[in-house]
Amino acid sequence: MQNLNLNALRVFAMAARHGSFQNAAEVLNISHGAVSQRIKQLEADLGVILFDRKPRGVSLTHKGRTYFDAVERALTILTEATTDLQQPGRQITLHIGASSASKWLMPRMDAFNARHPDISLETQIHSTLLQRNLGRNEIAIWPARTPKPNAAHHIRRLSELRLVALCSPDFPLPDRSVDLGTLLTLPLLQDAHHRWKQLIEASDHQGPQRILNFGSAALAVDAAIQGHGIAIAPTYMTEADIRAGRLKQIWQLSEPSGEFLFLSWSRHHAHDLSLRQTLSWVLSEFGCDETLARG
Repeated sequence: MQNLNLNALRVFAMAARHGSFQNAAEVLNISHGAVSQRIKQLEADLGVILFDRKPRGVSLTHKGRTYFDAVERALTILTEATTDLQQPGRQITLHIGASSASKWLMPRMDAFNARHPDISLETQIHSTLLQRNLGRNEIAIWPARTPKPNAAHHIRRLSELRLVALCSPDFPLPDRSVDLGTLLTLPLLQDAHHRWKQLIEASDHQGPQRILNFGSAALAVDAAIQGHGIAIAPTYMTEADIRAGRLKQIWQLSEPSGEFLFLSWSRHHAHDLSLRQTLSWVLSEFGCDETLARG
């Protein structure tokens, strides 16, 4: 292939990250058809099928996975070089899930900007854990049961995911105390983790006739704010809405969830000042020790 279309590679990388042409289209602010067409053209140019098309999204083929790893590394190099030209050392890219960005980061952006007005914080939204190594001025926040070891990264545990049930202050609750049995008789809202379904299956309760399912925790929480039922979500995503009076917590899972939130960054670039300032801010927001390793 004589001419490499960088825009097509960017579209390919976004679709690979999200496992969905539709989600990639929403992030890139283009149509689903435009994403599909550019992927088809890239596959035709390469003479390789990059994705297996499925009814609910897409997955990378073996060759597609190998190519994606190389494309991610190349795009990282280009992004770093461009950032250095435009804002040397003062732009930080945060890789984060959509719900964490919406419910944890956005309510804190004013505080971050006030503390670090000279740092530009850019977010990259991911539906799965970023597979490549983090580069200069990049950090990632991601949930997992155990951290994925990576010799190129520093990794810190931010918090255990403590799951709580929440509803609008105006939602009509029974007069009796709200225990799990009572909760499972009410309209329930859940995301793709299906936490209400898991609790029902692990208990002797039948649960409600219907559970409303949403594609993300943020959407389920917003539905609770609007009075549609009881959402279950990690506390770090709901603190801002509780403080603002949009939600109230009515129950907490007593057993440990076994899930945690982790923070990672490049060992090679750990000395960069703007990176360290951003990392310290994130750690402080989770009440963690802000002491950072340097390499």
